Amino acid sequence: MVGAGLVGMATAWLLQRRGHRVLLIDPCLGADGPAPGQSGSRAALGVLMARVFQRSSGRGWRLRQRSLALWQAWRQELAERGRPIAMRRGLLLLAADGAERARQERLLQDRRRQDHGLELWEPERLAALEPQLPAGTAGGLHSPQDGQLDPLQALEALHSDAIAAGLTGLGQAVAAIEPGPGGRGWRLVLADGQRFDSEWLVLCCGTAIPQLLARLDPELAAAWALEPVLGQALDLELPAAVARRFAQGEAESGWPGVLVWQGINLVPRPDLPGGRHLWLGATVEPGLRADPAALAALRDLGGSAPPWLGEARLLRSWHGLRPRPVGRPAPLLETLAPGLLLAGGHHRNGVLLTPASAEWVLEQVQGGAG
Repeated sequence: MVGAGLVGMATAWLLQRRGHRVLLIDPCLGADGPAPGQSGSRAALGVLMARVFQRSSGRGWRLRQRSLALWQAWRQELAERGRPIAMRRGLLLLAADGAERARQERLLQDRRRQDHGLELWEPERLAALEPQLPAGTAGGLHSPQDGQLDPLQALEALHSDAIAAGLTGLGQAVAAIEPGPGGRGWRLVLADGQRFDSEWLVLCCGTAIPQLLARLDPELAAAWALEPVLGQALDLELPAAVARRFAQGEAESGWPGVLVWQGINLVPRPDLPGGRHLWLGATVEPGLRADPAALAALRDLGGSAPPWLGEARLLRSWHGLRPRPVGRPAPLLETLAPGLLLAGGHHRNGVLLTPASAEWVLEQVQGGAG
């Protein structure tokens, strides 16, 4: 396997725990797990938006629902072995105008036939929430089953559990992939000259996938093209009086979990040291260079930020690159050739779609699709 971001790590973990021998290769992989880098996992805030997905059928819908259920099962399995992953329930999708409010109403009518527990919140109810919501909020759709989990905590738990099951990790860069000897299986050629042969090769290396495919087959690379989309995020420390209202269930007027405003996620993290953290993100920027203006607009919520957000102290900012498919829907779960699997291009939903993606790879391997 190539790529030790969250999707790659989870896939390696699932294969190893289900009885397959896995070699996981990534230049950022060390003895203690993946080191900080610019992968999509490092840009992610871990928001899980499955029930409030805009569609009610199709591949994207099925993957989201399956992943949400799998996260529950995986968390239980890992917790039983002393590797818990905290998940904070509740998500409030805010409407910025009447048109968005109308879309939420239509979505709710559809979801009621499926009994997913969604509830429309009127502007009067939202106005009573503390701290104050973004200016111009026209309504909201609350999902008690969606929520957020920490992607780095999940990455660490999966890595340590996979190592305990016998996973082999190698912190090297892959220079090329080639057909194996006699055309059977696949060969990895590393930057230091090492070579590894395997019946199956799984590519989960995000924005590095196009380069590897181009060296193997330019036409294949063009057919499954990916482009990097940069995302910036902020970790803010809230004033003490504001932070007290974020703890879910602390007060009837407190936020009911994560807030989503015009594609921006506001993620209370009272579980982090100090109990006053708020994660804010992420931007959607083309190219490889972070734009300071985009970060400023993020902090200001595009001009809709309530006053208390401006009073928060910046603790850190970070960014990562998310792979977006060109001309195809995300994610790319494809058999490119016998034994060669692609699990990438998750764009902004890598954390949510991680379990279903890993399960797809497992099914291909166990079904002998190669």
